[in-house]
Amino acid sequence: MSARSRGLVTEALLLAAICAFCVFPFYWMVTTSLKTQVVALQSPPAWVFAPTLANYVEVLFEDKVGVALVNSIIVAVSTTLLAVCLGTPAAYALARFEFRGKTDLWFWFITNRFVSPVVLAFPVFLIARDLGLRDTHLALILMYLTFTLPIVIWICTDQFRSIPRELDEAALLEGASQWRIFRSVCLPLAMPGVAVSSILAFIFSWNELLFAYILAPKNAKTAPAMAVTFMEGYDVPYGKIMATSTLIVIPVLIFALLASKHLVRGLTMGAVK
Repeated sequence: MSARSRGLVTEALLLAAICAFCVFPFYWMVTTSLKTQVVALQSPPAWVFAPTLANYVEVLFEDKVGVALVNSIIVAVSTTLLAVCLGTPAAYALARFEFRGKTDLWFWFITNRFVSPVVLAFPVFLIARDLGLRDTHLALILMYLTFTLPIVIWICTDQFRSIPRELDEAALLEGASQWRIFRSVCLPLAMPGVAVSSILAFIFSWNELLFAYILAPKNAKTAPAMAVTFMEGYDVPYGKIMATSTLIVIPVLIFALLASKHLVRGLTMGAVK
């Protein structure tokens, strides 16, 4: 075997090992969700077993995980849409215009991501309680916007900066307004960055646990907060936890697949000059 062939075989083995390392947790999660509690606790683990959907039926219809998933969808989709609708015009303004306080405003947006959520937990709880917003979707949406909006502005500002200003000037010569230039010229070209920031905002809103646990204990409880409640007490129902986790992961995968075309372009933007 030549040196080139050995190199290709080594690369293939390394790639297979990396794929197995990344995929195995998902495989374990899904297979455990299809096991009974007795089979899930077997040692050594049971690799061959009779699958059952009892855990999914129980969490969806008895433990009301379906309601929690609906709450998660409402909160995550609303937060993502608001973050994109508010963040893209702000990012365009930061990328294209010069105004007083621009540097300070940009620094404020970026440093919002540096604040630890634990520091804000108690003050936010008191504010939501006093305003009567506790256990509502609106409380979570407003809270998540404080974290997702800087992400959208940060990524989209760099995306708009990469678009040549000559396109704006040509559109102005044709009589287009600034809003028309943003909507019809720059925004379509910035869609890779918008897609990346949308996915990140959706994943954060979907997976967030701390604020969901303290701000929405009952009616607006989200799926991650519901999954934590299964671990209360001495009995840990692994099948129910993994079934809930699988249901939580599926919407994120679907959303990422739908935006995968723009996601790849967004992640590689700036790699080639």
